[in-house]
Amino acid sequence: MNLETLATPQFAAAVLAMIAVTGTIFSLVMPLLSRDALKSRMKSVALERDKIRAKERARLQAGQAERKASLRNQPKAQMKSLVDKLNLQEMLADDSTQDRLRMAGYRGSAPLYYFLTARIAIPAILLVIAMLYAFLVMPPKYPLITKLCACLVVAGIGVFVPNLYLKNKIDKRKLAIQRAWPDALDLMLICVESGMSIEEAFRRVADEIGIQSIDLAEELSLTTAELSFLSERRTAYENLAKRTGVDGVKNVMMALVQSERYGTPVGTALRNMAEDTRAQRMQFAEQKAASLPPKLTVPMIMFFLPVLFVVIMGPAVMQIMDTFK
Repeated sequence: MNLETLATPQFAAAVLAMIAVTGTIFSLVMPLLSRDALKSRMKSVALERDKIRAKERARLQAGQAERKASLRNQPKAQMKSLVDKLNLQEMLADDSTQDRLRMAGYRGSAPLYYFLTARIAIPAILLVIAMLYAFLVMPPKYPLITKLCACLVVAGIGVFVPNLYLKNKIDKRKLAIQRAWPDALDLMLICVESGMSIEEAFRRVADEIGIQSIDLAEELSLTTAELSFLSERRTAYENLAKRTGVDGVKNVMMALVQSERYGTPVGTALRNMAEDTRAQRMQFAEQKAASLPPKLTVPMIMFFLPVLFVVIMGPAVMQIMDTFK
C-alpha cells in the first residue's frame, strides 16, 4: 500500500465506515455485557447514609447535652446581685423578653440575667472607650460639647446592640426551622398514618430531622416531653408555636388543637396542613425568584452598564481622538 492509495477518497470512506460499524457494535454489545450495579450503588449509598446519620445524631446528642447543662446552670452570683440591686428585671424586661429569649434558643434564668447585664454593660463600656478616644486621641481643636455629644451617641448605639443581636439570633433560628418544617411535617404525617401516637410521632421525627435542623429537633423533643407530662396537649402545642415563632408551625399546632377539641382525625389535619405547607414553600420560592430582577437592577447599573459603555464607545472615542490629532 503506497501513499497514493492512502490519499484516495475511497480509502477515507472505508476507514470512516469501519469506525461507524465498530461504534455501532460497541454500543449494542456493551449494555449486554455490563452488569447491573444498582444494588452495589444502593448499598454504598445506604452505608454512607448510616454513617452521616450516626455522625449527626452524635452531634445532636452532644448539643442537647450542652443545652440541658445550660438549663441547669444558674447565673453568676455577682451578675445576679447586680441585676437584683438595680432592679433591672422590672425596668428593662417583661414577659415578651423571656419569650424572645426562648425563640432565640436561650432558656432558663441565666440568659435573662446575661441579657440584662449586657444592656447596661455595653453602653457603659462604649462610653468609656469613646471618652478615652475623644479626650486623648482626638485633636484639641474640637469643642467640648462636640466630644460629649459624640460619646453619648456611641453609648446610645450600645443600648441597641443586645436587642439587635437577639433579633438576629431569632431570625436565623426561625429561618432554619422554617426550612426544615415541611419535611418534618411530611415525616410526622407518615408516622401518624402508620399507626403511631402523636407523642411517638414527635419523638421519631425529632430523631430524624436532627440531620437537617438541630433547632427543630430540640423543639420537637421538648414538645414530646411536654406531651408526656402536661395535663393538656393543647398547652404543649401552644408552647411549641410560641417557642418557634414560625407561622407554619403555628398553623399546624392550631390544627392539632382543633383536632384534639373536636375529635377529628389527626392524620387528616396533618395531611391538609402538609399540602398547605408545601404550597407555601413553593410560593416562597417563587417570591424569591420574582424578587431577583429588582435586586439585580442596581448592581447592573453600577457595574455592568459602565463597562458596556466603555466597550461600545471606546473604539469610537479612540477614532475621534486620532482624527483630531
